[in-house]
Amino acid sequence: MAQTKTVTATTKRSGKILEGTKPQTVDETRAKALALYESAVRLMQDGKYDKAHAAFDKMLATSPGDLADRIRMYINACLMKVQKGRVTFLSHEEQYDYAISLLNSGKYDEAREHLREILAENNKADYAFYGLAVLASISGDSHQCLEHLTEAIRQNPHNRIQARADSDFQDMADDPRFTELLYPEA
Repeated sequence: MAQTKTVTATTKRSGKILEGTKPQTVDETRAKALALYESAVRLMQDGKYDKAHAAFDKMLATSPGDLADRIRMYINACLMKVQKGRVTFLSHEEQYDYAISLLNSGKYDEAREHLREILAENNKADYAFYGLAVLASISGDSHQCLEHLTEAIRQNPHNRIQARADSDFQDMADDPRFTELLYPEA
């Protein structure tokens, strides 16, 4: 038996370039645009839709064409998420109820924002001061608790009676200033 040897020929391409074309290099502006795009996507993934929307909007005018369509899609998604997350209220009392539900869910910062919004529009809303006092008590800020509760009682003396029975003020019970505020006649 005769052995035959198989020879495999490999073809090697030359590094020649066709006339008029340049080798593709990484374009610095594209790299920057991609970095901005990725950071905006991360903002969106973190739930920061307002910031993501602003970032996408800023880069839309200067972005490469192939990214522009994606950026527009993400802008629309951000707008939908922002609109979906907004809650509208028919009255301050309704907003107060919502703020208290947030407080009960442990979302203190959001609750504080809603209570402050109420006071920004109506500084005579004693119930909003009372809500801020409860929030301060729960979060351990006795000074703020006393300030807000003092104002709530000044505006509506019935808040004094309500605070006496409110278990949300249990951490304040040992504070003599709190006792003086709730029982001035003693």
